[in-house]
Amino acid sequence: MPKNKGKGGKNRKRGKNEADDEKRELVFKEDGQEYAQVLRMLGNGRCEAMCIDGTKRLCHIRGKMHKKVWIAAGDIILVGLRDYQDDKADVILKYMPDEARLLKAYGELPENTRLNEGIVDEEDEGGADDYVEFEDEDIDKI
Repeated sequence: MPKNKGKGGKNRKRGKNEADDEKRELVFKEDGQEYAQVLRMLGNGRCEAMCIDGTKRLCHIRGKMHKKVWIAAGDIILVGLRDYQDDKADVILKYMPDEARLLKAYGELPENTRLNEGIVDEEDEGGADDYVEFEDEDIDKI
């Protein structure tokens, strides 16, 4: 039987999350990069995101972040644009909620960007008709 040559198993890989606690410096976009908000996760290390410039792009999560930084719908991310494919981008960084609020305060994100709301819908701007009210007569008919 072969000897185990590795350094450990699943639990060792799980325990590497010590860098999340400390504050990190706020990273602003450079040329060739854009801010985006995740619309939905697609699986296989990919997500669909609406960039601040108004373009919906298919984003690939880079290997350094894959399975280490969890990205969900509604998160603000920094994507690197591709020169040869305008409809695809690469996720460089995920902003924490407090960092996203700072970006909005600095004017980097537009004012109509909704932070920490989960899934973003452009059609559902009203929000007032999200509930249904039943009358007593409707209950009697059932």
